[in-house]
Amino acid sequence: MRIGVFGGTFDPPHLGHMILASEACDQLNLDKVLWVLTASPPHKRIQVISPVEVRLELLQTALSKADEFEISRVDMDRPGPHYALDTVRLLKEQYTDDEIIYLMGGDSLRDLPIWYESEKFVEECSELGVMRRPGDEINVEIVKNSNPDIAKKIRFVEAPLLEISSREIRERISSGRIFRYYLLEDVYKLIQKKRYYR
Repeated sequence: MRIGVFGGTFDPPHLGHMILASEACDQLNLDKVLWVLTASPPHKRIQVISPVEVRLELLQTALSKADEFEISRVDMDRPGPHYALDTVRLLKEQYTDDEIIYLMGGDSLRDLPIWYESEKFVEECSELGVMRRPGDEINVEIVKNSNPDIAKKIRFVEAPLLEISSREIRERISSGRIFRYYLLEDVYKLIQKKRYYR
């Protein structure tokens, strides 16, 4: 199988996440996408993040009706910090005969040379699915110069321009502004019911 790996804090999971994952699934011919809920991302150590149990509940609700999407506990069931290299290695142990396609945004591709053990990470991935937004300026040459092998593995996914962020949704909720249509209906109802992000 061709398995996409879509990591994030998903605090909360929103329509932008759903659209990006489905576009990656379609354009890269993925059999399924594993949503890797990151408990403690190394690049967000100073940011306040909702408890992993809350984010897991919201993500389970968001993905409950999508057969092509599945939650992976690979980062939840081990101590942090969680580096992409370790995540991919652990997934390869689980899916020994499958291709692992790591999904990332254009900003992550730009930052890839400074990732933890970036060359080993690229080596472990079958492909890198890079989600490009309209007008996204990505200088692939700079990345290639730091790691020549990367050119063979990059697959671009043309994604719609979605100005939706989890941070903005949290701010809208906490300040009493409208946020309903940024989320799937079931996720919206759960946030309302449990008064998350108040």
